[in-house]
Parts: sequence; C-alpha cells; structure tokens
Amino acid sequence: MEQKILITDLDGSLLDPETYGYEAAKPGLELLAARRIPVIFCTSKTRAEVEHLRQEVGNQDPFIVENGGAIYIPHGYFPRLPVPARSREGYDVVECGVPYAQLRENLRTIAQSLGVSIKGFGDMTPEELAQMTGLSPAQAVLAQQREYDEPFLVIDQDKLDDMCREAERRGLTVILAGRFAHLVGKAHHKGTACRILLACYRQQGERCLAAAIGDSVNDFPMLEQVEYPFLVEQRGGGYPAETTVKGLVYVKGVGPQGWVRAVRQFLEEP
Repeated sequence: MEQKILITDLDGSLLDPETYGYEAAKPGLELLAARRIPVIFCTSKTRAEVEHLRQEVGNQDPFIVENGGAIYIPHGYFPRLPVPARSREGYDVVECGVPYAQLRENLRTIAQSLGVSIKGFGDMTPEELAQMTGLSPAQAVLAQQREYDEPFLVIDQDKLDDMCREAERRGLTVILAGRFAHLVGKAHHKGTACRILLACYRQQGERCLAAAIGDSVNDFPMLEQVEYPFLVEQRGGGYPAETTVKGLVYVKGVGPQGWVRAVRQFLEEP
C-alpha cells in the first residue's frame, strides 16, 4: 500500500509571511484531510507555538520543532519506533539537538571572546520580541519557550563569520535564516529530523511518497529528503539562492498562496 506524506515549513510557507495567519492555506489543508494525508509541521518554531497551531487547525500528526531540534510523535502514533525516544507529556520525543541552556552559555561565551554585541531570544522581553517580529505579545511568549535552538541578532554583522567559525570549533553551528541567526547543535537541521521521521513511517512496511514545501535556504535540507520538493516564493517575490536539490519545483505564489498550489500539484502525482 502507498502512503503520501506532506512535510511543510510554517512561516512564509503554510503561514502568511506578514500576518502569520493560515486562512489562505485552508483549501490545501482541507484537501489533505479529505485524503487522510499526514501533514508534518517542520519549523523553527517551538513546541509551544506548534501545539497552539495544531489545536487551531486540528492537526494530530508528528511535528518537528526548532529547525530539527526534536521530533514530537504522539504516543501510539506508530506501533514501534526504529530510534530511541523519550516519553514526555503525551509524546515520544526523538531529540536531535543540544539542550537550550548549553546553547545559551556557549553563545554568551562566543560573543564575549570575540567582543561581539548580540541579542538572543532569551535576552529579550516578550514585548521587545513582539515589536521586532510582528508577533503578538502572547505569541512572543510561546516563541521564547525554546528547548534546542537560540535565535539571535548580531549587532556587529562583520563579525558573523568569526562567530560561525568559533561555533564550529565548539561542535555547534550557526544557521542563517531570515533576520535571525540560530545557534544549534552540529548535527541539527531539518534534514536530519525529516530523515528519521520518514524512516518511522517507512518501517511500517508501506511505500511512502513524501513531499515537502519550504520558502528559504533553511528548508533545503528538508527538501532534499523527499521525492517531491516544492519551493514557494518569498515575501516580495522571487526565490532564495540557487540549490542542488534534485527535482525542485519552483511554485508561483508567496506563502500560503503558493503552498496551496504545491499541495494541489502533489495530489495530482500518481
């Protein structure tokens, strides 16, 4: 039996890049629900943010948080798991990332050693973060409940390369995604988490055909893991840098408008 699966980025893909709303994506979500196709959120957002969205849209599938930091699988979703997992609050959690406290400590040390001025999510009040990102104060509180990934602003942009090198020396890495850089573990990215989760589906004995939808360079590792990769237009139009992702389909439409087109195209595939 064949199982189709959709993996999707959120901000700028399923969610509108300006309002963070999903209303324009509803036609695609309804099509996927009608065909009982799992929709896997794979995002830089926190578990708290994703749980809030899942409740709003009625999603009950596994999800990937903080750029691949962890996979949250509802208890009993799979009969068995091919990888170690921790039981936590109704989930089997597969952790790929470095604990948040360790990232925060390393970020402070790196910045001090290089004399770099930075500001991480953990250094901001919810009001500051809301003003900077366009999130509501309540959404900003959820965004700060981080476990595996510290987003930060580098005030001295000319020092960013030095920070990247120092992070690598410490066994960490810096992901450049939009206005914020992210300090994460070295083996931590969306592609690793997607590969593990797809293995969980495939070990059930079914043939899985997976699609993924993203909008940024940060999504390329995720797009590399699937048979049908789609890239929607970014805010203002256009696409990110060229990529070697095989079979990548460039979809017209910014955010959820392009997202719905990608969903329809995936569902038309045999």
